[in-house]
Amino acid sequence: MTMFEAFLIAYIVVSAVAVIAYMPRLAGFCYAFKKPPYKKAEEKRKIGIIVPARNESAVIGDLLDSIAQQDYDGEFVVSVIVKDADDPTIGLAQKVGAKVYVVPDQTCKGDALDGFFKALPPEEMASFEAFVIVDADGVLSPSYVRELNNALEWDYDIYLTRKYMKNGLGDRKKRTVFSNNSALTWAMLDDLGNRYRTAKDIPLTMCGQGMMLRRTLIEKLGGWPYRTLTEDYELRLDSVLKGFKSMYWPYAVLYTEEAPSHRDNYRRRMRWLTGYIQCDEKYKTQIKKQAKQRGKMSKAEYDCLYGIYPLALFAAGTIFTMIAGTVLAIGYAFGGTPDLTMKSILFLIVMPFAIMYVLLFTYNILAMSASWEAFTMLSTGEKAATLLISPFYLLEYIPIYIASFFRLKRKARLTWEESERQHYDRAAEHAQEAEKTEQDRQEQEDNN
Repeated sequence: MTMFEAFLIAYIVVSAVAVIAYMPRLAGFCYAFKKPPYKKAEEKRKIGIIVPARNESAVIGDLLDSIAQQDYDGEFVVSVIVKDADDPTIGLAQKVGAKVYVVPDQTCKGDALDGFFKALPPEEMASFEAFVIVDADGVLSPSYVRELNNALEWDYDIYLTRKYMKNGLGDRKKRTVFSNNSALTWAMLDDLGNRYRTAKDIPLTMCGQGMMLRRTLIEKLGGWPYRTLTEDYELRLDSVLKGFKSMYWPYAVLYTEEAPSHRDNYRRRMRWLTGYIQCDEKYKTQIKKQAKQRGKMSKAEYDCLYGIYPLALFAAGTIFTMIAGTVLAIGYAFGGTPDLTMKSILFLIVMPFAIMYVLLFTYNILAMSASWEAFTMLSTGEKAATLLISPFYLLEYIPIYIASFFRLKRKARLTWEESERQHYDRAAEHAQEAEKTEQDRQEQEDNN
């Protein structure tokens, strides 16, 4: 057996094992195309909207406009958290009747949230049913708070809402292939992932933007104890340990600003993966210990600890095969065996990469199809460009993960970095128009 044949067989075996191990999760994609059950609330609960807004005066106006357009006729209170008492955000928030909390010692989003919860008097805290966390650069659809109230008909501790791309609200120049791929990430995590996890009672892949928490959960936690760069992912791992229940509610739509430049997009993902590694080191040993003590691993523990392993195995096997193929092709070329040189190039370099690209391309098509309404603002050309680039966008997570790992190992200083911000004209009005268009489409489908 030649080295070429040995590496080819190894690649086939590793790929087959990865696919078989991932089959249960592939079946879970079916949930992305099923309409989740819906309940309309009869009770109107008091809901808090929390906006961490350190130095966000340039962008918070869109969010405040969208809050003013909410159609919920129950009580909801907007609380804006700043770091400095002279932040211009304070004046903007007070103009629309929002409460302002100054948390001067905040170094991360977790500090801001904890400072807010601990500043609430017990009697005021008790008056709320739930709190939703919204970033200052977001925009709410007009029915957002009403749908949050509907979601509370279900008995969960944590609720995630649907995320559309703010960059698509009225201004084509705000969108790039990078912002579009960033928005596609939400479809992957929520529609291809969290719909399945909701059905199987597995803690969701969390996102701090558009995450609603019951008051009773905040009281159990004693505030907000999470301080890593990804406090939302930290909550997910803690949910596995403590049994917090979470659900994805796609009927409440929030528009998020996605970074349009590759540089800012890369930095954003670097922050995410650095935080993920922080959380893994902090929590996964505890989760393994918990499963060992019970003598049986739950679905939630398995999904958290090993859910990504089949994909990692396939990616590692593909990359290793391509490197081996390159080395073999060079060796065979210098050894005067052109037949094996060509076979190494075709079957150990071109074929593995083509298979990986096609699989990732198909995965992204599924994600876009599952969240089709989120991408209706894109032209056909934009959708095609987004899908064609998407496999490379996902593959870029590999070097980002490696860089994040060594960033932590060398104990680099980790800070809460501010992201690039843009100004949008009439974003809240465009969100209102988009919701009306979607309602008309749904009514037409129902009539047909």
